[in-house]
Amino acid sequence: MIREVVLDTETTGVDARKGDRVIEIGCVELVNHCTTGKTFHTYLNPQRPVSEGAFGVHGLSDAFLADKPLFAAISEPFLAFIAGARLIIHNAPFDVGFLDMELTRIGKPVLDGQMVVDTLIMARRKHPGASNSLDALCSRYGLDTSRRVKHGALLDAEILSEVYVELLGGRQATFGLSAPDVSRSDKTIMDRTGLSGGGQDRQVQKQVQRPAPLPTRLTAQEREAHAQFVGTLNGTPVWKSYLT
Repeated sequence: MIREVVLDTETTGVDARKGDRVIEIGCVELVNHCTTGKTFHTYLNPQRPVSEGAFGVHGLSDAFLADKPLFAAISEPFLAFIAGARLIIHNAPFDVGFLDMELTRIGKPVLDGQMVVDTLIMARRKHPGASNSLDALCSRYGLDTSRRVKHGALLDAEILSEVYVELLGGRQATFGLSAPDVSRSDKTIMDRTGLSGGGQDRQVQKQVQRPAPLPTRLTAQEREAHAQFVGTLNGTPVWKSYLT
């Protein structure tokens, strides 16, 4: 069993080393890359003002956060939720840096970097040269982001859990446990071959033509960037010799 926790935070600003604090934590549990329905979510009182730029991103005001718990009060249930799990984070150095600062303030060990998977690095390897923000990845994979009017830690963790599965290769449509159709039809050819010790039936499945091609996952900007790159090559690219 592979247990993972997709994690996201919201903060008062962009620099934990200059005193910015965590104001929201959202976590979604995955087991074998599937959501279990278990989540962890909390808002936090940062004991300092939220910057104007950060407020424009997540909309969490000083007044809203004033009566929320301190990080120390939620640290134990938070650490219990992520214990033993691999942490899936987009742009992990940002979130890990903030959480490590919070943990250090209350005398707790920092997060284990060996247990962190950065989906931004995964995306850059899979889509080099393309935009790999969470919004761009959702657009590329056709994921619904209509709920994402503002950034929110739990909502972004839920969306990232879908993106993460796509980065791994996408969900399997079925488990393929049903028995194949062995009836004699134009989809199946029964071929008898003579082997020593008797004959043996061999079923040869014809490949079924997909009725319609899958929609492209490339954005218009990515196609344009590719066309511009091809234009810089000398002569005709070799792969065009194989295209009809």
